[in-house]
Amino acid sequence: MNTDLLFLNTTEPVALSGFRHKVVIREFECGLLYRHGKLVERLDSGRHIRWGFGYALAKMDLRKQSFSISGQELLSADNVGIKVSVAVNMQVADPVKAMNEVQEWRGHVYNVVQLALRTIIAAQPVEALLSQRLEIGKQLLAAVRPEAEKVGVTVHATEVKDVMFPGELKKVFTEVLKAKQEGQAALERARGESAALRNLANAARLLEDNPALQNLRLLQSITAAGAAGNTLVMGLPAGFVPLSNRKAPTGGGDANKKEAGE
Repeated sequence: MNTDLLFLNTTEPVALSGFRHKVVIREFECGLLYRHGKLVERLDSGRHIRWGFGYALAKMDLRKQSFSISGQELLSADNVGIKVSVAVNMQVADPVKAMNEVQEWRGHVYNVVQLALRTIIAAQPVEALLSQRLEIGKQLLAAVRPEAEKVGVTVHATEVKDVMFPGELKKVFTEVLKAKQEGQAALERARGESAALRNLANAARLLEDNPALQNLRLLQSITAAGAAGNTLVMGLPAGFVPLSNRKAPTGGGDANKKEAGE
């Protein structure tokens, strides 16, 4: 990324011509008034009148600002080349420090973020970079914030936008992920089959202990077939158990025996 064009120094003091000077500072700005090269006053938002020669004015934007580091080429802990993109949100907290401590505070913060990002990525293996993006952003913020405060800038957030891998490495990660998903699917199918077999085994034991339940199941099937308007042809199952255990009248049986004797 071309930082020379991104961070042009627009806060350099501008000389004020004449003897009477009317200065207007907008709500989101802060003015730094210099005289003969020396800072003499900080001007807050509003209208200001100053008299004399040798004045110069620098205006600092106090609003939150953002910049991105795109496609930074780095090496991970296992020597894999990757490209990382980072977004940074910051704000000038001390205009005097930001103006006088460094030549260009934006470029300074940019370089601090670059170096901190390089150090953090170099300590992480590739797999960790994939699963810990939020953690990397937190580590980056902790490393950048103290350095930025030294020049009067507060860094509010640093976030990893993207991690790009070489084409071959992308293919390998895709195959690994596919294998994990297929293994998980096979495990779920095995669990489902085991549960179904347990249910069948429980049902078989229940029928074995209570044979009359088979009759109830048969009646349910007949009722369901009749409700659907289907014609049901059914034979009596071999394991059918009578619902009633009452004995047939003995009289009819004796008569039949007599008829058989004659």
